[in-house]
Formats: sequence, C-alpha cells, structure tokens
Amino acid sequence: MIYLKSPEEIEKMRLANAIVVKVMKTLKPMIRPGVTTLELDTVAQDLILREGGKPAFKGYRGYAHALCVSVNEEVVHGVPGKRKLQEGDIVSIDCGVLYEGFYGDHAWTFPVGKVSKQAEKILEVGEKALYLGIEQMRVGKRLFDISAAVQNFVESHGFSVVRDFVGHGIGRELHEEPQLPNFGVAGTGMKLKPGLVLALEPMVNEGAFEVETLNDGWTVVTKDRKLSVHFEHSVAITEEGPDILSQGKNG
Repeated sequence: MIYLKSPEEIEKMRLANAIVVKVMKTLKPMIRPGVTTLELDTVAQDLILREGGKPAFKGYRGYAHALCVSVNEEVVHGVPGKRKLQEGDIVSIDCGVLYEGFYGDHAWTFPVGKVSKQAEKILEVGEKALYLGIEQMRVGKRLFDISAAVQNFVESHGFSVVRDFVGHGIGRELHEEPQLPNFGVAGTGMKLKPGLVLALEPMVNEGAFEVETLNDGWTVVTKDRKLSVHFEHSVAITEEGPDILSQGKNG
C-alpha cells in the first residue's frame, strides 16, 4: 500500500528531518582522525532525545544504536564501536528519527581529513547522483526515471550502484512502499503523485556492485573491498516540484 501524505503530514515529517539535519551538522566537525564511531553514535543519540525525538534505528530488528556508521568499503549498516577514524578514511553516517508519529531519514558520506583523489571523485559522484535523482521527482514522471538518472550518471563515471539495497517510501513507517532502486529503465514504474514521500539513497561502489554482509549480521561491505559511498535525502513530491525535507548542506 502506498500512502500519499497531506501537506500537514509533510510538515510534520519536515520537523523529524530537522532533527536529523541538526545531528549531521553537530557530527560534521567531530569527523576527524582519532574519533571512534561509537562516540559519534553517543552524541547523536543524546541530541535526538534532547530534541524530543526517538532514534529510529535503535531497536529496529534488534539494532542497538542510533546511527549506522560505515567506513571505506562498508556500504551501509555499519555498527558503531571502538573503531577510530583515520586520516584518509571516508565515513557514511545514516540517521533516522521518529518525531510526533513521523519519520525522518538522511545519510551523508564525509571525508576524514585529506583523502585520495579516487575518494574525492566517488564522493562527488555520489552526491551529484543524489541530486540528479531528486530532480526527477516531479508530478507525472515515473518512479524509475529517478533510478535511471542515478544509475546512468554513476556508471558514466566508471562506478557502480548497489543492487541489493534500495531507497523507499517513508512516513508513519521508516520503510514504506514503494521500493526505490538506484537502477532502472527510464519511463517505467508508477507515476509520481503529489504527497508521495521517498527516501532516495544512492549507494555507489568504486568497483563492482556486489556486496556481502559481515558476521555481525549488519555491516554490508563491497565484495571486492573497494570504497563505497552512501547519500540519502527524504523528499516530498509536490505540485511545485521536489521538496527536500532533510535539506541542510553537509558536504
């Protein structure tokens, strides 16, 4: 079932996403060599609770943390812990918040200090792919117009998009229909309507698109252990065009 949101519901979702954006802005200056991924998680959880929200990921299918923190070859769902970030790493922070009955969801990948040229390139391509996908989120377009825009741009730069994990609808549930892959054929899929809210999240790999899950049952890594980046915004489709609910410059 696909739920279209009223303007009032979209405004409530904007409030949930505002907390997520505040978390990202707080964490960004902390992302430096020597900080542990668990330190980032602790700060995020404390801030979410202070703002009156609930960490959306904590308790989800037994997950124990407020953030997913994925480093280098980790694609998504990295579990915060004692690992210290190092100069030259890239780290993706994925954060979700439940606030007054509605969810916000947003992810960004950051450089740690000075990174390699290849890391700079994949960061740039991943961010640009996100916004090219969002540009397709217009009334009358089709769902896989979004997917194709992401895939075509990423592959034109020699990178790949993950197939095993996709974006999704969002609202009163963290994951709602429809699923939104980062690959697809333009001109196909459901027609986009006002009130549809989607979490678009390109996951871009430096090498091949295949991934696997580590023994912790959560952390997804590239099978070839090459770099991966993850960018995500929650976006409402309106008559006026795409409305990025989790807007806030992070990169």
